[in-house]
Amino acid sequence: MTSPSFRTAVVPAAGLGTRFLPTTKAVPKELLPVVDTPGIELVAAEAAQAGAQRLLIVTSPGKEAVAEYFRSNSELEKALEARGKDDQLAKIRRAPALIEADTVYQYEPRGLGHAVAQAGPALADDEQAVAVLLPDDLVLPTGVLEKMSAVRERFGGSVLCAFDVPLDQISAYGVFEVSDTGDEDVKQVHGMVEKPEPEDAPSTFAAAGRYLLDRAIFDALERITPGSGGELQLTDAVALLISEGHPVHVVVHRGGRHDLGNPGGYVRAFVDYALQHPEYGDSLRTWLDERLKG
Repeated sequence: MTSPSFRTAVVPAAGLGTRFLPTTKAVPKELLPVVDTPGIELVAAEAAQAGAQRLLIVTSPGKEAVAEYFRSNSELEKALEARGKDDQLAKIRRAPALIEADTVYQYEPRGLGHAVAQAGPALADDEQAVAVLLPDDLVLPTGVLEKMSAVRERFGGSVLCAFDVPLDQISAYGVFEVSDTGDEDVKQVHGMVEKPEPEDAPSTFAAAGRYLLDRAIFDALERITPGSGGELQLTDAVALLISEGHPVHVVVHRGGRHDLGNPGGYVRAFVDYALQHPEYGDSLRTWLDERLKG
């Protein structure tokens, strides 16, 4: 793998997880297991695979368990080791070994742009770009961040991830206005429209939850004005950079995606991952076949 164009991966995880209440009264949404692995670990593994050295979790008071998940637990390790539970021991050591995890706080729910802005002061002076991974989005197969890093090396600026969405579903997404670059899967971005009607959509390329942002994004976030609900939108800051001539491109990802942000999407992700699991997959497939016949 070539050297990535970023070292820090920011994961906004300060939300209350209201769609998963009452569970999220006590358990952060990011720690809900997709079979036997929390969603936050799947995202961290994707970041580490792409070359990230640090996971910067944007959290809120009361959600310290998300970062704690990436800390070693020596007492639990000793107990499992003493009982010969080698498989379980390997599982609890997996996340701490993946990547260094740090936290910054978002004390008010003021939007994704505000969450990302909290990461700015935590970057080293020589970090010229930062990755942002939304933990609700599982992008499959992994690898899009490496492609995005290569596109930044080629064109500079900021690079986002997009999916080619059927036109009749486009009104649920933020949609890019693009032009071709000579590479079918790389487009230059000239603007973005939030949730357009199909007849008004500038393309069928919709935003996904992966961003590789030039450090200029933090200055732009300071200059945009809040939208509805007093929230700062990341897309508004990207739009400001585009208007000032900052290069922005998208990598069109041709794979799949799961949305862990709502129970319906979470169930689909759980089943999909379970069907691929070496221990549970075959029996689950057999049960589903029988169940769906009923």
